[in-house]
Amino acid sequence: MKANLSIRTRLVLGAFVVLVAFMAGAGVALRRAHADSVRAAHYARLQGTVYLLLAGAELDAGGALVMPPSLAEPRLDLPGSGLYASILNVSRNEEWRSGSSVGISPPFERNVGVGQWQFDTVGGQGGAGTFLSAAYGVKWAGPGVQVPLVLSVLEDKAEYDREVAAFSRTLWGWLGGAGVLLLLSQTLLLQWGLSPLRRVTREVSRIEHGEQTEVQGHYPQEIAALTGNLNTLIKQERVRQTRYKEALSFLAHSLKTPLAVLRTALAEPAQLPAAVAQQVSRMDDIVQHQLTRAAASGGARFAPFLPLAPVLGRIRDSLSKVYADKQIAFTLDCPKDVSWRIDEGDAFEMFGNLLDNSAKWARQRVAVRVRRDKHALSVRIEDDGPGFTDTEAILQLHVRADEKVPGHGVGLAVVNDLVASHEGELKLSRSSALGGAQIDIVLPAA
Repeated sequence: MKANLSIRTRLVLGAFVVLVAFMAGAGVALRRAHADSVRAAHYARLQGTVYLLLAGAELDAGGALVMPPSLAEPRLDLPGSGLYASILNVSRNEEWRSGSSVGISPPFERNVGVGQWQFDTVGGQGGAGTFLSAAYGVKWAGPGVQVPLVLSVLEDKAEYDREVAAFSRTLWGWLGGAGVLLLLSQTLLLQWGLSPLRRVTREVSRIEHGEQTEVQGHYPQEIAALTGNLNTLIKQERVRQTRYKEALSFLAHSLKTPLAVLRTALAEPAQLPAAVAQQVSRMDDIVQHQLTRAAASGGARFAPFLPLAPVLGRIRDSLSKVYADKQIAFTLDCPKDVSWRIDEGDAFEMFGNLLDNSAKWARQRVAVRVRRDKHALSVRIEDDGPGFTDTEAILQLHVRADEKVPGHGVGLAVVNDLVASHEGELKLSRSSALGGAQIDIVLPAA
């Protein structure tokens, strides 16, 4: 089971790993660059010593090497100084060595081509240590003679190692200190950057304990959408709970009258069957309306986009069969690309009730027009029926436009509740372009 690390811990660990890797890589690169630079400087000094030897070397008439008693580099005359020099007269197989090499046998280079430089790190024999070596081959011209010479200069590598080690200690010390400071700075920055999330956590905890009703703080734009959606969820859940409570309350209140009528009918057995049938039908309508009202999804911010043309097409096909005897011509003007954030059940309940109402009253024609922009969805339903006589009372439960037409007076009341739950507007007009009723619905964007 993986450890459930906090975001802060993950970020700190990630920053630590990246920082250590970066510092290690930078340290190794800097140390190598410095070591190369120091080595090049030592080789340059050794090359200068070779030139010093060239300036002091002479050949006599017999081709023998003649050197001055002392040189400008004092370390060449000091035994064990760490700087050693040798000149090999190849033709006579004679070798001159500096006074500093007395008592030791440095590994001087002996095979170097004329005109060639050779720089290397060589090891001494018998534990004599390691040396930086610079050697040069030259054909030296004396009085009437020319002889090949090999000039070799060695320096104890210990001095080079000490310089590199001192730099390494300083480098890793400063890099380590800088790494610690950067890590502390990163931790403080993360502490500051994640503080809005901790505030959200505290607010959610207070909401859970009933100390506040919603997220109230102002947050950066990266989490402002999250807190806004969280408030919407809380609001929708409370609205849904309120709707269920109201539905139960309304249901209990609405059923009192039918139950009282049935209780009264018990005293008149002859009228009991008709009273029971009438009141049971009424109670069924009440229960249907309250359950539909309570089950409405309401706000649709988190609902997926639903294509409306297929929904309206299925409703039209179903109503064409229901009202086949009237041969109603349904005109559906809904672009195929129009979709809206709405629960599919709400869409069928809303548009199904409206189209069913229009088909019930229409003589021959029902028209539906759907338009959408970035702010709202507009739906207009028209028919060529007699139109509305009262555009306000018809939206109430059990109010019907004509008692002779079959129905329960529930459909438009349910639609009105659904539209209101989506914060929309339902408008009824007495007459339309077709001569009958006109119903307009405007649903704002979630």
